[in-house]
Order: sequence, then C-alpha cells, then structure tokens
Amino acid sequence: MRIKYTISIIFIVALVIIEKENNIISKVSDKLSPRLTPLLMLSASLLSAAQTNVSTDISAHQHLSSLQNSTQSIQQSAASAAGGRKHILLLATTRTGSSFVGEFFNQQGSSMFYLFEPLWHVERMLTVESGGTNASVAGPAYRDVLRQLLLCDFSLLESFIEPPPQDHVTPALFRRESSRSLCEDPVCTPLVRKVFERYHCRERRCGPLNLTLAAQSCAHKQHRAIKSVRVRQLETLRPLAEDPRLDMTFIQLVRDPRAVLASRMVAFSSKYDVWKRWAMDGDLPVDEDEVRKLKGNCDNIRMSAEIGLKQPPWLRGRYMLVRYEDIARFPMHKAAEMYDFIGIPFTAKVEEWILKNTQASKEVSGVYSTQKNSLEQVEKWRFSIPFKLVQLVQKVCGPTMTLFGYKFAENIDMLTDKSVSLIEERTFL
Repeated sequence: MRIKYTISIIFIVALVIIEKENNIISKVSDKLSPRLTPLLMLSASLLSAAQTNVSTDISAHQHLSSLQNSTQSIQQSAASAAGGRKHILLLATTRTGSSFVGEFFNQQGSSMFYLFEPLWHVERMLTVESGGTNASVAGPAYRDVLRQLLLCDFSLLESFIEPPPQDHVTPALFRRESSRSLCEDPVCTPLVRKVFERYHCRERRCGPLNLTLAAQSCAHKQHRAIKSVRVRQLETLRPLAEDPRLDMTFIQLVRDPRAVLASRMVAFSSKYDVWKRWAMDGDLPVDEDEVRKLKGNCDNIRMSAEIGLKQPPWLRGRYMLVRYEDIARFPMHKAAEMYDFIGIPFTAKVEEWILKNTQASKEVSGVYSTQKNSLEQVEKWRFSIPFKLVQLVQKVCGPTMTLFGYKFAENIDMLTDKSVSLIEERTFL
C-alpha cells in the first residue's frame, strides 16, 4: 500500500509542477504555446500512465522487482530491437572541445548520421520567448527532441525552428554545414537563388534544407550521433537509455574548468566582461552572480559524471567519460577507444581526419576552428589568465577538479612551470 500512496503523492506534485510550468508558458507569446503542445501532451500521457499504475493490485515488492527486471531486459534487447544500430550522444559544455570530438563521428562516412547542436533551436525559443531558460521545462524538451531525432523524426524540432519551416523546408537550421549528412546527396537539393541560408553547406552549393529528405537519409544510415552542450543533467536522459528502440551510448566530455574559463573569456568576450575587468583590477569585488553560475556549471558536470561513473543499471555499459586533455594528447588512441566502447568500426576516414586536424598551424587554428595543434591547446590556458582567477576556480570547482584528476596550482610558479603537470593520469572506464 505504501508504494501506492507514494506514487499518488508524486502524481499530485507532478500536476502542481505542470501547473506552474503552464503559468510560465502562458506568459510568453501565443506562438510559443502551440509549439510546446506536443511536450505537454507527452507529459500528460506519462502522468496518466502513472495514475493507471496506482490502481493496479501489484504489491510493492513485485512492483519494484518488475522495474528492476524490466530495466535489465530492456538493455539486453535494445541492440536487437535497434537492428544493430548504435545511437550516440556526445554531451559536453561550451569550450570543451566538443566540436572537435564531434568530428570523430561526423567524419565516419556513409554509415553515420550526425547532427551538430540541434538543441540550439529549443534553447533559443525557450530563452527568447520566456526571458530565460526554465530547467524544469527545458530538460524534458531537450530529452523529447533528442529522442525523436535519434529515431529520425524531425517534426518536434520543426516546432522550435524560427521562422517556421514551410512544407518541411528551412534555410534556418543552426550549423547545417557542420553535418556532412545534411550536405550530401540526396539531402543536398539544387540551389535556390535569392534564398539566404546563413549556415549553408561549405563544400557544395545546396538549396534550403528539406527535413523530409534529412529524415529519410537518417533512416538509411547504420548509426546516429548527436553532439550537444545544452543538456545539464544526465539523469534527464534516462528514458532514452530505457527506450527499446534505441541502443544508447552516452559519452560525456569534460575539461579542466580553469581552461574552460580562459577559453570562454576569449570566445564569448562580451559575456565575460565582469571576469575580464576583475582579472585586470584586483580591487574590484567578485560578482557573486557570476561565481554562482560558475559553481552551478561545475556542480552539474560533476553530478552527471558521478551518476555515470557509478554505472547504475540503466547506464551499465552505456556511459563513457572522456577528458579533453587526454584527447588532445592522444587523439588517435582516444578516438579508437571511443569507437571500441560504442562497438562500431574505426574507419580510415576518421584516422585521416584526426591526423590532418591535430597538427594545424597557427594560421588556421581560430577560436571556433576544429583544426588545432592539439598538444599546444592543453597547456595554453596556464599562461592566459591571472593566478587569482585560477585560485577562484579552484575554490569554487574543487570537487569537480578532484573527480576528474585536475591538480591544483599552489602558486603562480607552479601554474606557469610547464615541467609540472596539472593532470593526473586516470582511467575512467
């Protein structure tokens, strides 16, 4: 009986949360509300299913045993249900080298359908229309869009693209050119003059993206991969791991938070004015809001990794933690390791791309470029931000750094001494 009362309470709390979210959504423009309808309908159907479960006569012990057995059974049958197809999510935060690592899958060739940051559209609409991204709304939205995309269904993503696609055709997909699958035949349709496409294909001229053709191409590919820096908590993606239609692998990419801050101060200069001013003038007070943001980012990354590394039943054999520093130092080895973990062949095309793009000259190693001299990138941050900022990051993100094996710089001499490594040798598998 106790489990019935517990589920009833959860159901009531869920209804209260949805009511609050509906209030939030109702404050935004009229055009957002109908676009969120599919998400609200999904939430309602899940709650209805939970309510139905409450009315069953299964005992608490039988119910819990059934859940455990179901999770194990789903994982064992996922590969066969997916027909041998692998579904890969590369999860990271900005300035962790995720665009570079994403190319390990984008360059795989004809067997891989790869998407670059499709959740950009979801985050942008929720932020622009509501004045801020509400985590309780964004998390389920991200999850549901990812699920449909991994199943080659672009319909839910379409509801977030602005301006809305016409007959499933859009010139506005974010970073289309970063996905080879969206720039090859038959997705590459004839060029349409006088139609501006900001993120147009680079190696060939194509017409606006036909999402119906993209979905068909996706369905014909053997494997599917998506790169995203917008998912905050790994736990929100549990339904994907338990979906029998998907054979999921989650790769979480992390980087030294001191290096991340240094990189963001350059790449997102206007957003990090406070940090730059404080770096130049030590007398300025530390902005508490910015420090809280930094701590929140570090905590989210750490908590997701802690869940993954504990290997709960729903993640067993599906989660891999990779440090950017290890990829930068040993790109070929780490790429092969990732492919082996996923269970798909590591092709010569990927090897060739890695060799070409880890020995780049300074002329082509721009802020957003995937071409880098990888060894230089590992240590670069140690000479680009003042020691006081390093101390602040170490104070705020200490537990995260410890978990990932990043050593603390005790003084400025230790920070700038290249003979002293700030990276512990760790194995996370």
